[in-house]
Amino acid sequence: MPVLKREQARDLGDPSGLPKLPVPPLQQTLDMYLKCMSHLIPEEQFKKTKAIVEKFGAPGGMGEFLQKKLVERSEHKANWVYDYWLEDMYLSNRLALPVNSSPVMVFPKQNFTSHSDTLRFAAHLISGVLEYKSLIDGRALPVDYARGQLAGTPLCMDQYNKVFTSYRLPGAKMDTLVAQKSTVMPEPEHIIVACKNQFFVLDVVINFRRLNEKDLYTQLERIRKMADIEEERLPPIGLLTSDDRTQWAEARSVLIKDSTNRDSLDMIERCLCLVCLDEPSGTELTDTNRALLMLHGGGMDKNGGNRWYDKPMQFVIGADGCCGVVCEHSPFEGIVLVQCSEYLLRYMRGSPSKLVRAASMSELPAPRRLRWKCSPDIQAFLTASADKLQRLVKNLDMNVNKFTGYGKEFIKKQKMSPDAYIQVALQFTFYRCHGRLVPTYESASIRRFQEGRVDNIRSSTPEALAFVKAMSMLCDAEKMELLWTAIKAQTNYTILAITGMAIDNHLLGLREIAKELKLEKPELFSDTTYATSIHFILSTSQVPTTEEMFCCYGPVVPNGYGACYNPQTDHIIFCVSSFRDSAETSSDLFVKTLEGCLKEMQDLCLKCNSESKPTDSTEKMAGNTKVMKNGSKS
Repeated sequence: MPVLKREQARDLGDPSGLPKLPVPPLQQTLDMYLKCMSHLIPEEQFKKTKAIVEKFGAPGGMGEFLQKKLVERSEHKANWVYDYWLEDMYLSNRLALPVNSSPVMVFPKQNFTSHSDTLRFAAHLISGVLEYKSLIDGRALPVDYARGQLAGTPLCMDQYNKVFTSYRLPGAKMDTLVAQKSTVMPEPEHIIVACKNQFFVLDVVINFRRLNEKDLYTQLERIRKMADIEEERLPPIGLLTSDDRTQWAEARSVLIKDSTNRDSLDMIERCLCLVCLDEPSGTELTDTNRALLMLHGGGMDKNGGNRWYDKPMQFVIGADGCCGVVCEHSPFEGIVLVQCSEYLLRYMRGSPSKLVRAASMSELPAPRRLRWKCSPDIQAFLTASADKLQRLVKNLDMNVNKFTGYGKEFIKKQKMSPDAYIQVALQFTFYRCHGRLVPTYESASIRRFQEGRVDNIRSSTPEALAFVKAMSMLCDAEKMELLWTAIKAQTNYTILAITGMAIDNHLLGLREIAKELKLEKPELFSDTTYATSIHFILSTSQVPTTEEMFCCYGPVVPNGYGACYNPQTDHIIFCVSSFRDSAETSSDLFVKTLEGCLKEMQDLCLKCNSESKPTDSTEKMAGNTKVMKNGSKS
């Protein structure tokens, strides 16, 4: 498969007609950077950083030179930050994909009473996947439009084209995002079915005809029987993909020395997606446990080897009813995971299973088990990968909490943006737990621009700090005023981010273009403050759904929290993750504190909002900031 270059992925003329991502003014970014960090670092450190920033931004200085080069880059690239961002955010990251990088969508628990129930569900889901792929291939998906600020703006649909055609290839220093070339003639298409740590090729298009649901069921039944033959079982090679990226790249380079392994890898790398038929986990399927099982499979002794983490979409179907999707995040954002998942759940509910009525193909070629030749070196890699996955399983501390005190309806009645309100509540919670605020990441969609992915909303604003401090010392009227000010600041930063004017992508671009030009690293980027600014102890994302499901992910730093939330009319689902080996964090304590903070904010609103009227501009800003149904602000 060729490397996914933008020239292959889209027409350079951009038929969508979307504007290019702007390069923000240099001084605006530098001023905002200082404002974002001023209250998060010691005073002496800030003075030093301020001097460094002023030197960088001085007339005729390094900043102006790099800014000019960045503007030149933007003139001949569809999106000046895309490559820099993709490499920095994903491809150069050496951490293992499960927990650290791959988000998951957890479906409602299914009630399977037999293996045939599980396989019927799987066949129905695969039919839905093939329908969805045909919509993408036929460019028949409706265009997404922004809601809230600048409502009605069409959004870039490029990410959808990568759902079933991409593969993340591990590299020694950097991974590569590869994609299949599209062809005029339909090619044979297949998915990979994982069952009992074995991998099977299931052709879904044979002789230019798509398999119907009855045929899919027949083939899945054959796969299940083949997986049960113990003497045929091979080592759980999928475990290698759960290791850190450099280690997996090294193992893969040993694997491909054998032609049998090369053929098997080729089949996996070219498949549409994976369907993972999991064994029962033997645990109580609470929301928290289902989230854990989806994130890491439960480790080697459960379903941890029944995965191939480099593929963008793995549909997990557990015999015990634990189902969902594991997503390799580099090709696309949360919107794709949400939209695809919601389409499938609606498809399965709305189109009855066609197992009985459909005409079947008379002769179906048998599904094929992928073979592996395992040298002693590969066995050693497998042992090491299994140990590391087990440590990750033991380390992850997850709490999925359905907060039922109120939902987005109450927040909207206060004429506040639910997202801004929840972000302020998360700052309040962190402050209550730790007595300080820290650099915070909230994903903001920049899909109103060509090839737009995300930028960062820095939610730990000075205004949020003033509010959270006030909650333990000032009178109610003053607290309320400061809450409004914090929500306004959050809303204003959101608008900057979604219109391409936030600071994170811009600073990344300046840093990377200096490296590209082989210049000495500017002091701005070797300063301690910059390292602190991108160490996101609180990593957050709003992922609203219209179906009964929720998204979750792990922390992005060892001493941090992952906080994914799904606001519904009368409740909010929070998925909070951290690592047990950090003495600084506790998911249970965070969630318990969060519930108390949300209650205090509600009490304050109920006491004050009838008396305290926000200014017109504040009300308009807070009330209008809505979110796309996609897991990032639009």
